[in-house]
Parts: sequence; structure tokens; C-alpha cells
Amino acid sequence: MRTLPLRAALGGAVALLTLAGCGLKSGSPLVDDVAPGSVGQGRPLKGASLTVTSKNFSENIVLGQMIGLIFKAAGAEVLDRTNLPGSISAREAIVQGDADAMYEYTGTAWITYQGNAEPVDDPVAQWKAVREGDVRNGVAWLPQSALNNTYTLAISKKNNAKYGLKTMSDVAKLAREDPGAVTVCVENEFASREDGLPGMEKAYGMKIPPGNVRKMDAGIIYTQVSKSDSCLLGEAFTTDGRIKAMDLDTLTDDLHFFPNYNAAPEINAKTLAKYPVIAELLAPLTERLTTEVAQQLNAEVDVEGHDPHEVAKEWLVEEGLIKAG
Repeated sequence: MRTLPLRAALGGAVALLTLAGCGLKSGSPLVDDVAPGSVGQGRPLKGASLTVTSKNFSENIVLGQMIGLIFKAAGAEVLDRTNLPGSISAREAIVQGDADAMYEYTGTAWITYQGNAEPVDDPVAQWKAVREGDVRNGVAWLPQSALNNTYTLAISKKNNAKYGLKTMSDVAKLAREDPGAVTVCVENEFASREDGLPGMEKAYGMKIPPGNVRKMDAGIIYTQVSKSDSCLLGEAFTTDGRIKAMDLDTLTDDLHFFPNYNAAPEINAKTLAKYPVIAELLAPLTERLTTEVAQQLNAEVDVEGHDPHEVAKEWLVEEGLIKAG
């Protein structure tokens, strides 16, 4: 049985400690002068006052800003309450009606919020199960995107020219044939949890020598994989902007060990009932969100240092979803 995903567990623990003081009543209005593009024609949200939220990491902040800007272009007054600590703070804001909309991840909802021990392998089936399970919580889910922010193993393109690894099954084969070649850099938690490295080894029938597992902070892993020979492989997230920026390959989880974390709009059910047009407004955005798009946008924030709000706005304008005033 797989335990709670690392990101969900850690984020939840922090959020539980900070929920009372996380600033759910704070926020600032979006003042951007934006107009409808391919969405929001006729300003169907004119007169609405809506609040958007997000967790406190770059990707989710960018997605929250996108929702807010689309609502703004469609005529709504929008309060920005993005960048809340952990996962549970933003989630509770939606459940309690303190916020109206955010992008959430199906795997987080299925396992962390709804208490299921095992992920659903098929991403659409998992989304449907999450949607049905959240009806009782007063939360509505709109269709998911192809953006899947899950775990992976990364390898530099330079090193992979030698090994030609494409899947985690390929890693298992290499570990059997040449155990000394497989060095893996991971976070401390990932190295010891059953939903991390030990579980992955069991699922794929691989055995990595303990001396070949190197533990370090997450931010260092990408650099080590890219620029040194100490890590052939490293723990990574599929949408991380450093994957492309550091010229890394990622390996396919061909046995579907890790949960799917597809991003989908999570809406307070009363809000969606009052403004059903929200589904129509967000559908074109969700359809454009892929893992590759997320890598690009995350790189603009985390590698190039750009502001998440401006990254979100520029991309929406480039895609023609909204127009800058």
C-alpha cells in the first residue's frame, strides 16, 4: 500500500500549523486593464465579485493568476488570494467559500483530501472519482488538463547519450546489468518512504546499492544531475522549469507507480451554480495546459526570475485568450 505523497504530506503538515493565520481574509484586487479575447466576450461575469487562490509554489501561483485574469477580462471584480501556505490552506478556502476558484491536482485531492490510499492509474478515471467524491464537500471539478505534475527521474542528455534510458523499466534493467552505473540523488524523505524510492524499487524490481543513493536538498539535485558525475539520475517533478533549462531528459513511469497529478479547476460549488459560465470561460485555458507548457512557464519564474502574475498575463495574451488594455 502506498502512503501519502511526499508533497501532499509535507504541505498539509505546514498548512495545518498555519491555517489560522494564513491570511484568508487578506488579498489584493486585480487591477489589470484586460479585455476579452477568445474568451469572455460580452463580459458574462459583469457584476460578479470573485476570489481566486493558489498554493505557494510558482506553477500553482501562475495558474491561479490565469484564472483571475480570465475572470477579470470577463467583467468580474477579482480578489487575489494566491500564494497561500501549503495545500490545505487553499483547499479550505474553496471548501469554506472564502475563495471561489483555483487549479488543484487530482492526485492530491484523491489521496490527501479524500483519504484514498491507492491512486487510480487512468488519469481520467481518477479525475472522475475525485469529482464524485467532492460533491459532498461542496466542491465542483471542471475537466482536467494534460498538465501532470508528478514524480519522475531525470538524467542529463549528455549522460543519456550513452545509456539511452527512456523509462524507469530501462533503469531497472541497467541496475541489474551494471549496478555501479546507477547513482541516484534524492531528497531525504524520498529515499525512505514507500511512495518514494523504496516503493519504486519494489514496483520495478530494481535494487540500487545503498552507497549509490545520495541524499540532498531538492534544489541541488537538478544541478548535480546536470553538471556533475555524482548523480546519473535524480528525483524530479515533471513540470519543473529546470528540466528544459538544464537540458535534462525525464523517464516515463511505464508501470504507473506514481500517482497522476493532473491540474484541473476546483470551484466552490455554490459559485459555479451561481455563475455556470465559469466552466465555459476556463475550458479553453485548461485545454492548452500541458506538462511542456508548465515547464516553460515555470522556467520563466524559477530560472529567469520573472513575476508569476506577469508570466500568466503575457501567456494568456499570446494565446489570444485575453487582450491587454
